[in-house]
Amino acid sequence: MTIQTTPVARRSLLNGAAGAAAMAGLAVHPHVATAAEDMPIATTSHGKVRGAARDGISVFKGIRYGADTAPRRFMPPLPPEPWTGVQNATSYGPASPQSKNPPGEEMGEDCLFLNLWTPGLRDGGKRPVMFYIHGGAYNHGSGASPLYDGTRLCQRGDVVVVTVNHRLNAMGYLYLARLAGPEMADSGNAGMLDLVLALHWVRDNIAEFGGDPGNVMLFGQSGGGAKIATLMAMPAAAGLFHRAATMSGQQLTASGPLNATRRAEAYLAALGLTPERAEEARHMPLAQLTAALKATDPVIGAGSLYFGPVLDERSLNRHPFYPDAPTLSAHIPMIIGNTHDETRNLIGNSEPDSFNLAWEEVAPRLARHMRVDIHPEMVVAEYRKLYPHYSPSDVFFAATTAGRSWRAAVVEAELRAIQGSPVYAYQLDWGSPLDGGKWGAPHMLDIPLVFGTLDAEESITGTAADAREVSGRMMDAFIAFARTGNPNCPSVPEWQPYTLPRRETMVFDSSTRLENDPRGAERALFAKVPFIQQGT
Repeated sequence: MTIQTTPVARRSLLNGAAGAAAMAGLAVHPHVATAAEDMPIATTSHGKVRGAARDGISVFKGIRYGADTAPRRFMPPLPPEPWTGVQNATSYGPASPQSKNPPGEEMGEDCLFLNLWTPGLRDGGKRPVMFYIHGGAYNHGSGASPLYDGTRLCQRGDVVVVTVNHRLNAMGYLYLARLAGPEMADSGNAGMLDLVLALHWVRDNIAEFGGDPGNVMLFGQSGGGAKIATLMAMPAAAGLFHRAATMSGQQLTASGPLNATRRAEAYLAALGLTPERAEEARHMPLAQLTAALKATDPVIGAGSLYFGPVLDERSLNRHPFYPDAPTLSAHIPMIIGNTHDETRNLIGNSEPDSFNLAWEEVAPRLARHMRVDIHPEMVVAEYRKLYPHYSPSDVFFAATTAGRSWRAAVVEAELRAIQGSPVYAYQLDWGSPLDGGKWGAPHMLDIPLVFGTLDAEESITGTAADAREVSGRMMDAFIAFARTGNPNCPSVPEWQPYTLPRRETMVFDSSTRLENDPRGAERALFAKVPFIQQGT
């Protein structure tokens, strides 16, 4: 999700952000590279790659970790064939086919590429590896966004940063096992198996890039966090990562095989195919496949088709966080975080009139957007008691955030606490200055703060002193967590693990602090009804 801004607003927001030197504490330090440093070469298990170096960081973009998926459409990935010579790794690889092309990127089924930033090569550095999984639900996005540039994390924390592309939507999650025979048994989780293959690549190759294969942290926002929650329940991923941090992204339940089959049938119908002809989808042009993604979801009854992990009893034999936290990953320390105003852009971008609601309009709109079955008029009345100074739009955005985006994060944290597993919770309260602050702390705001990419094209943080301060605190906490499995560091107050009933939560704001059960009354209000993740 991207908040649209005018050029004037963008220039005002990014006042003075043309160079990273303006970002005190997050600066890119001058470095003059030698000819050898300028085009570093690394040797992977499949062949040599040539990257680029700048400001003391070696950058490799578009390293192939898997073979072209086109010949094996809807099937598990394979490692690439070894190559001779040196392949250039100076530009991002294609993104997975999706309904809308990511800006400035190519798309294609040959999309199994990763990108890597490192302060050292072959130096035995054993640096923590921060492996980022992009958002965009399971439908769109890539690892190439300027928001995910790993340079500043590397410079600030002496870590290795990896971002990754993998198959999305129908290419990665079209469940054909009940329609197209045993060869398609893994089709519902092909995109998750891509991520497993990428983690195998990290295990086998990261030492060449100065990283520690025994200290890999997954972090991801929105759909990236949901994919991480799913990996925590997948036996195929066991032992491949050692910490996990999810940012506004949760996956309590997976799609069941019967609902996933209904979606496959709806998708095939949009392609003009009957279930008996499902095999033909493997050979259709990509343009037809992406156009069919807009078919109405037969389970939800509205919106385009939901794609996501499937309880297929192969790659995934339990729901990620139902009925409890997965024992498979109980030993892995975890950060679970959300922003205070998730839905101000998730809904506000597509329904801008949500910022100008009258009181009589709030309950009907809540009924469409909360994603839990609760009396909307009662919710409005409770919020007016809790926050008498809130406007109708404030109540709408707060209740939709609490009812859907934040709710699943609370459930995951509670289940981890019940299990006795290490879990740290955060809430981002610091708000974007864009448009007079109307967006608050929306979905995605924590990405540039954690990466230090405050001046990136899609960032809405600005580069003022308070943005730099909050960013520095979040970066240091994530780096400490990557290094030790504990986010405590001098930049933040003591960050205690999340326990019940205290619910300790680090609130990142201009005055960062640890609070017990922030927004507890909102949490309790929605806890009275069960939560089922939409689409599953």
